[in-house]
Amino acid sequence: MKSFAVLGLGRFGKSLAQTLYKLGHEVIAIDKDEDVVQEISDHVTHAVVGDFEDEDVLKSIGIRNFDTAIVAVADDIQVSILVTMMLKELGIKNVIAKAQSDIHARLLAKVGADSIVFPERDMAVKMAYTLTSSNFVDNIALSDEYCITELFVPEAWVNKSIRELHIRERYNINILALKRDKNVMVNISPDEIMQKNDVVVVLASIESLRMFRK
Repeated sequence: MKSFAVLGLGRFGKSLAQTLYKLGHEVIAIDKDEDVVQEISDHVTHAVVGDFEDEDVLKSIGIRNFDTAIVAVADDIQVSILVTMMLKELGIKNVIAKAQSDIHARLLAKVGADSIVFPERDMAVKMAYTLTSSNFVDNIALSDEYCITELFVPEAWVNKSIRELHIRERYNINILALKRDKNVMVNISPDEIMQKNDVVVVLASIESLRMFRK
């Protein structure tokens, strides 16, 4: 299980926080809008009303303890850059920031963002996967290079274990979770046997997924 802090609960931030929580990870969601925070409170680990532009607020929620922080605001470029810079200065190893333009993305990169997300562009990538892959279920683009993707287990994987398939070594794909019927399994044993209609949630580069589909 990994831990994520999602700062900003617009449509993108809200959807991302809920999806990460559904995948079995620890998620804290932060926004100044009390109504939005209340709405998401049952769908994340913790929901906090607060001004994430304030360094003291970030410290008070123990932001340093999270594996990844996502700056899910882009409309106010100054705020997104300021918060990204603060997160890096506070020692967050992995900061993902939402951008609205290439110039905005370059500024975010200069202040330390580890990954940059373009939601509209990512939707185009998602549609491309939907149209071209029979195994594809859903996709969350984390950057221009990496994404979290849901895939139906290929027929060649059925009745074989993760260890036997050597998935990471062979495909450079990391399995985050396994969805079977209505159950979601995280921290999967390498001896878990894949079944027909299983869905794997994987973290991979776009290039790795392209090679996987061949």
